[in-house]
Amino acid sequence: MRQIKTKSSSSTGASKTNASKTNELKSHSGSQPYVHNASLSTQTQLASQLNIGIVQSRFNEEITNGLRDACVEELLASGVQPENITWIEVPGALEIPIVLQSLAIKGGYNALIALGCVIRGETYHFELVSNESASGVTRISLDHHIPIINAVITTENYVQALVRQEEKGRDAAKAAIEMSLLLGSLS
Repeated sequence: MRQIKTKSSSSTGASKTNASKTNELKSHSGSQPYVHNASLSTQTQLASQLNIGIVQSRFNEEITNGLRDACVEELLASGVQPENITWIEVPGALEIPIVLQSLAIKGGYNALIALGCVIRGETYHFELVSNESASGVTRISLDHHIPIINAVITTENYVQALVRQEEKGRDAAKAAIEMSLLLGSLS
């Protein structure tokens, strides 16, 4: 387990009223707070308090490193502190769920992110790895009531994976922050 180190429209009056109400920190049924449509400054301030875990597959490492780099860059740009990002590598996509489960059991994370790349080959193995990895990630998220963002990309070929890596990495970071704030995992 490693900590991330950083390198040296028009609206009506009714819409404005509703928007101002949703921009505030709210309490949901007396549970922990959540934020919906928070202003950028509020979201950045809250993001600075988040603890995010990243589990990255080494298989197709040139792609997964690109996913990780884009994901971490977006987390940092959104206000997550580098010391609050934990990064763990595993051999392949099928090993991701068990490490996510261990992190969920350990606790202390507001969201987890799964990063991997499965490229179709000539055998049924592609479907097996893709389906089982996704199923495991979803089950752990639901069982432990923690947002887990599945950014294990599945493509027909290497070029498709290369094209998708940066956008998917950034999207994973944004989704982790949004879901953390939405589910009220800040205490």
